[in-house]
Amino acid sequence: MEILIITGPPYSGKGTQCDVLKEILGFEHISTGDKCREEKQNETEIGKIMSQYEEKGDLVPDAIMKDLFSKILDENKAKAGIILDGYPRTIAQVDDLMELVDSKNLKIGKVLNIDVPKSELLIRAQKRAQTSNRKDDKDPQIHIKRINVFEESTRPAIEYMKSKIKVLTFDGLGTIDEITERIKASL
Repeated sequence: MEILIITGPPYSGKGTQCDVLKEILGFEHISTGDKCREEKQNETEIGKIMSQYEEKGDLVPDAIMKDLFSKILDENKAKAGIILDGYPRTIAQVDDLMELVDSKNLKIGKVLNIDVPKSELLIRAQKRAQTSNRKDDKDPQIHIKRINVFEESTRPAIEYMKSKIKVLTFDGLGTIDEITERIKASL
């Protein structure tokens, strides 16, 4: 199984691009956020812990995410590939990811990083809040906090990842089709 990682700030269009790439590549789209929401909805032990963090806009602790990601890899081992959306988000998670991938004899193909300025992210967050039914999208303060957490934790993780995996960065401004074309050209 090949692993393709899509990363970028909240509201950058990662999920949208994952859905497009899923059709192109025939890989399974794994949204870490959706998996977390599923765990919370099913009120699993891990889901209850996640709820305490995510509803405040905080990142779920690395050890919990490592357990969830290991479960995701095991559930999808028969697939040709997965597109991973939303993991890793911290430097420790990059190391956890590398350890899990090595221990399961898998490989990471590429990391696609969608870059969008903060001002545009806030506009997109407001639009998503109007159309989504997610409780965590309704509070503008959580939008700002999520973006700030990305800048403090995930952006350094992306930089760190560059020493371990090929990371390609794309301009995330423009239409969905324009961004898709930029990404497709790299594949």
